[in-house]
Formats: sequence, C-alpha cells, structure tokens
Amino acid sequence: MFRRLEGIDGTILRLSFEGRELHARPGDSVAAALLAAGIDSFRTTPRTGSPRGPFCLMGACFDCLVIIDGQPNRQACLVPAADGMKIARQDGAGAPLRA
Repeated sequence: MFRRLEGIDGTILRLSFEGRELHARPGDSVAAALLAAGIDSFRTTPRTGSPRGPFCLMGACFDCLVIIDGQPNRQACLVPAADGMKIARQDGAGAPLRA
C-alpha cells in the first residue's frame, strides 16, 4: 500500500526494528519508515492483544505506540527517524526494556 517515490536522492538512515535492519530518509517519521518497510502492526492492545498500527498519522489516536531505544509509549508518527534507532513492537501498555 505504501511505497517510496522514485528519484529522491539523499542520505539513508539505518534503523533496527526487532533486529531487522530498515532504511529511512531524513525527514521520515518512524511510522513512515516502518510502513515503507511493510510493517503495519506496531503494538498490541493491553486488554485483548489485538494488533494496532498507525491510523491518524498526526498524533491524535495513539495506535502507533512503539518502544524506541528502550522507551515505551512513543508515538511513531511524531518521532523523526534517526540513524541507529532501535525500535520494537509494544505489547500492551508497554514496559521499558530491561538492561
């Protein structure tokens, strides 16, 4: 459903989603980078475990919550992608990753 536009040159950012290397472009949100990589389930609901993914892409719905660099409850649609970022699917209410 989502695809990159061709012919755009620029720096490539390297991100990790649950150990899988992804690429993003400067200016991409984390949500845009994940969607472009074919990932559409970002979290599960606390009560039923149902998968959720981005809905509004403007920070109003909270369906795109992910864990970024160990911090849960980050709205992927509002966080700019950054080189070296480690992203994980959030299960339920989200708990910080243990070191």
